[in-house]
Amino acid sequence: MCTVIILHRPADRWPVLIAANRDERLDRGWDPPAAWWDDTAIIGGRDRSAGGSWMALGGSGVVAAVLNRPGSLGPAEGKRSRGELPILAAGAPSAESAADMITRLPAGEWRPFNMVIADSRGAVFLRGTGEGAVEKAALAEGLSMVTALDPNDLASPRTRRHLPRFRATLPPDPDADDWSAWQALLSDSGFDPDIGLAETLNVPPTNGFGTVSSSLVALGADGARHWHFCAGPPGPGRFAPLDLPAPT
Repeated sequence: MCTVIILHRPADRWPVLIAANRDERLDRGWDPPAAWWDDTAIIGGRDRSAGGSWMALGGSGVVAAVLNRPGSLGPAEGKRSRGELPILAAGAPSAESAADMITRLPAGEWRPFNMVIADSRGAVFLRGTGEGAVEKAALAEGLSMVTALDPNDLASPRTRRHLPRFRATLPPDPDADDWSAWQALLSDSGFDPDIGLAETLNVPPTNGFGTVSSSLVALGADGARHWHFCAGPPGPGRFAPLDLPAPT
């Protein structure tokens, strides 16, 4: 299970802020975000197994992340890699057009997935159930959290524990390069022993699985973009800014 937190404030100088932890098998090789594909305006982390990405940012300012739905970890014979989807979306001119493009694809070609697609104008949630059509819903203003379940679904122990914490915390200030509060939240590996690791945001290595990287992204109303990346389990001071290409 991965996690994406997105704060949408239409009137702000930084209308979209994103925090994301990637949980994966520890033996699955990957490369940090860079221009790995033919479209050199697209920056994303690369999965070495299938060549796709869990999160990508395009030259037009579209950022897209894909997450597994329950019971669908890993590849499956006869199914396409879900890592294709962020690359397709990031190359679109807007989040809305990217979402529309993905909804026209047959969901049955991939294992079940969630997606978050955003630009400076807003954000969209997509649900692929492994059959039929991909479903789309706009994410409301304010802060939303997506895990393997739907946005803000309190049936997720992780959402139940951490959504109130993010909502109660002052958001980052990209102009001051201050992401400290969200870095601390992403780094939280605590959990209630009666519930277990299902509510942990920063999953320690457990049975060959854990949190392997973390991202903080800001999209500015003027087209400015920032991406701070942690190449490993997140911790305060472990994030470094990426050198992004100029917007197209």
